[in-house]
Amino acid sequence: MEFLVASAIGLMTASGIYLVLRLRAFPVILGLSLLTYAVNVFLFISGRLTVDAPPILAHDTPGYTDPLPQALVLTAIVISFGMTAVAVMMALGAFLEAGNDRIEMTDAEDGK
Repeated sequence: MEFLVASAIGLMTASGIYLVLRLRAFPVILGLSLLTYAVNVFLFISGRLTVDAPPILAHDTPGYTDPLPQALVLTAIVISFGMTAVAVMMALGAFLEAGNDRIEMTDAEDGK
């Protein structure tokens, strides 16, 4: 099971990096989303899933589930949704103004 999850995280990370390096706005946004998903799965798996265990340690229970990774993933999901919405709106504005979604930098734009 660990190999499957690690492979999925690696595949999402590699695909996300590939898409971020493209020269179009939409694949860059998809790549950022894939990288976010990979980090979320990594954070969630780092908490070791425990079935039928309470999130609070008590004297009569043999173990507990760590709620911190779940809280981190929930927070990361909300932040990534907001980040994706802002990136989509910026890309849409650039598309409407320029007529295409190409990401190009000339020598005059980067200060050389």
